Amino acid sequence: NTANFMRVLITGAAGNLVTMLGQYLLSTTDHFLNLMIHRTPVSRGLEREGRTRVYRCDLADPATLSAVCRDSEAVVHFAGVLFAPNPERFLPTTNLLYTRHLVDEALAAETKRFILVSFPHVEGPTSREDPCTDRQDRQPISVHAQTRLAAEKYLIERAKGSSMRAISLRPGMIYGKGVLMVAYAKQLAQRRLLGIWRPPTPIHLLSIDDFNACCRAAIEQPEATGIYALGDDAPTTLQKFLDTACKHWSVKRPWRVPVWSVYVVAWLCETFAKLFRTRTPFTVDFIRIGRVPYYCDTLRMKRELLPSLRYRSLQEGVDIL
Repeated sequence: NTANFMRVLITGAAGNLVTMLGQYLLSTTDHFLNLMIHRTPVSRGLEREGRTRVYRCDLADPATLSAVCRDSEAVVHFAGVLFAPNPERFLPTTNLLYTRHLVDEALAAETKRFILVSFPHVEGPTSREDPCTDRQDRQPISVHAQTRLAAEKYLIERAKGSSMRAISLRPGMIYGKGVLMVAYAKQLAQRRLLGIWRPPTPIHLLSIDDFNACCRAAIEQPEATGIYALGDDAPTTLQKFLDTACKHWSVKRPWRVPVWSVYVVAWLCETFAKLFRTRTPFTVDFIRIGRVPYYCDTLRMKRELLPSLRYRSLQEGVDIL
């Protein structure tokens, strides 16, 4: 490993997964965390004297990024917008342009490594026979995946010939206590409002504990570089995951509904959010990406980042739902 102490910049530090990663790094490492926010403050649990510093930056303005990049040896880039209507309108900016700004400033500051949190959907539909690896020549279906793939390409191309290691992590569906999407599903299930389309959608899971461990390894392992597909040892389907979760929560399993009805609900949620300027748990593009089957080839992950998983399957990790 590299030195025990590093200054790590984490973007989107007010976000759900970022907060959980920050708490993990504070409890398991000696790293100093530079926490980048825009407007929303970070969780109180992340503000620790002598261990963290909060930077209020604007990814739209590269000039606000230079100081924090100069003060950081590694960048973990999460920042983005998820639960908002009309993602087609803003994702080319938030997923791509903002990443370009940060990559450019990190290179100018001679940051040692840049870790982009992506997802396997950037390769489009994948399977056991044709798994997600490190390809960047596919045509993903959703705007979320299209713009994240473009950000991946920019990072890796710009880092060529520099001293900065470019790393993209493509985790499957992350689950665990406190993970926002799982919490949303639980709330809906408890109200008997949770539904899922009938055709099985193959997915690859990863516990929040193992995701955090992969992020730590990407920060610390000197030779880590390139694209890593992340997943556990027991791929499943989205339907089976939700059924198992509902059984664990002691509620009835989700309704099985026609695909068209899910799109109608997403459209209604998105329209309501546009009219009343609220967040929305569903958008049409979110359903579009949710229906993409994916399977991760985890060979590089196990060889270079995380040889042993804490939770090899949902059955082993069900208690953290």
